[in-house]
Amino acid sequence: MNTSIAVTKSSFDIYLGDYRFRAERIEMEPATGLNDKPTLVFLHEGLGSIPHWGSFPSSLCAGTGCPGFLYERRGYGSSGRYTGEWPMDYLEEETEILQGVLHGCNVTNPVLIGHSDGGTIALLYAARHSDKLKGVITEAAHIFIEDVTLKGIREAVNVYETSGLKEKLARYHGDKTDAVFRRWANRWLDPAFRDWNVEACLSGITCPLMVIQGKDDEYATLAQVEGIASRVSGPVKPLIIEDCGHVPHHQARERVLKEMTRFIRETL
Repeated sequence: MNTSIAVTKSSFDIYLGDYRFRAERIEMEPATGLNDKPTLVFLHEGLGSIPHWGSFPSSLCAGTGCPGFLYERRGYGSSGRYTGEWPMDYLEEETEILQGVLHGCNVTNPVLIGHSDGGTIALLYAARHSDKLKGVITEAAHIFIEDVTLKGIREAVNVYETSGLKEKLARYHGDKTDAVFRRWANRWLDPAFRDWNVEACLSGITCPLMVIQGKDDEYATLAQVEGIASRVSGPVKPLIIEDCGHVPHHQARERVLKEMTRFIRETL
């Protein structure tokens, strides 16, 4: 981390149509000489929120000298409520919302950093808008559904129903917690969703890409990384982390910080 740079954070709400989103900016002090740096945009996981990232975004911003931007998707955390189930193409829908959020907050030429669902959203956005991006980093992104994916989600449902996971998630999502969890689990476990696959669109990704996955990911095999790396059209750097599960930025924090920082610096 660059200790000469202080990080400041500010939270605010933004509105797109009928939806209210909670967002956060990470800025550098002093900002001199940093105005040409892209914004690092962090996209949370399927049960995530801004606080789920912990101090990782601030550390990465300080280490690269780049400002940061985070927001909570529809129905999550401190954002407004979302009623009903996710549609079959909910991840594709989120790319259009991301476009509106970035435009509304004047975030241009960003580096997208997405975890799990957020990683898939980053890939889908890059497939359509690579010309608007400096680069993309994914952690534990899915491009198709595997048996291990469904097994991991079924186990998560069991933990949710029999342990303190609901109370833990409620710290982030409040009285929206059950809706957040059930929407996520129900969509992925729906037999009609079993054939979901976005491999065909990945050739549209031309910007620099880093694909990170823990070797012991509970929700995926390395076929996800291989599938992504073999289908994109731009430069790609796969990174498999030993002794690491589904959350590399927490489970292998220092390694991930180092590798992301190097990728961002080389990309710029």
